[in-house]
This record gives sequence, structure tokens and C-alpha cells, in this order.
Amino acid sequence: MSRARSAARLAAVQALYQQEMEGTPLAPLLHEFHLHRLGATIEDETYAEAEVDFFNDVVKGVDARREEIDALIAANLAEGWAIERLDRPLRQILRAGAYELLARADIPTGSIINEYLDVAHAFYDKKEKGFVNGVLDSIARAARG
Repeated sequence: MSRARSAARLAAVQALYQQEMEGTPLAPLLHEFHLHRLGATIEDETYAEAEVDFFNDVVKGVDARREEIDALIAANLAEGWAIERLDRPLRQILRAGAYELLARADIPTGSIINEYLDVAHAFYDKKEKGFVNGVLDSIARAARG
């Protein structure tokens, strides 16, 4: 996978997190990320150039299909667990990964799961990565057979 696509996935998770935290409408959210985040330098840290169209697809896709995606995630959690109990960043990682598994048949299952394990690694330790792997693997089986 290209670095630009990996950067787009990380940025998409960050945008979805911001949307959930602040209730930012989709158009201003995308605009802000296009202008200030994708490939930007913030506090002396340069962010990798992201594949903008791919970023847009993931963010818009999760936004448009949130109910379907959340139901799919909830169906693949341990009994007694609700999606609302998950950490907010973890919820966005699973949403973005689930969206790709549902909507991006052009991308191999293993590539999607591995990419979101890398995203999870940016936020969490090994335990959460294992959780992301298990849930996305179950979603892949349900969505892709």
C-alpha cells in the first residue's frame, strides 16, 4: 500500500473522531482537513501527503452508511458489549475499516485489515490491535464471505 493511502486512512480516522467529538458537519470537516491537515506541517511535524480522493471516500462513506456500519460492528462484538462502550478512536478505526470491507471490493481484505492495525498502533497497545484484528476479521467474513 502506498504511504499516501496509509496517511489517508489515518487522517480519515482523525476526521471521523473530530466529527463525533464536535459534531462538525461533513463539508466543513473535509474542507478543514484538505486545507490544514493533509500533508501539512503542524507544530514542526510534517504529515505524510495523503491520497485526498481516498480520504474523502472513507470519511463520506462512513458518514453515509454509519447505521449499517455500526450495526455490523455491534453484531461482531462480544455478547453484552455495545459499540458505545468502545473508546472513541477505536470506534472510528472499526468504522473506517468496516466501510472499506463493505464498499471497497477493489482492495484485498488482508490489506485493509493490516492497514487499520497500523492505524490502531498509532493510538493503542497490542491488546487493542488484537481487538481490531478480531472484529475486522469477523466483519470481513460477514461482508465478503
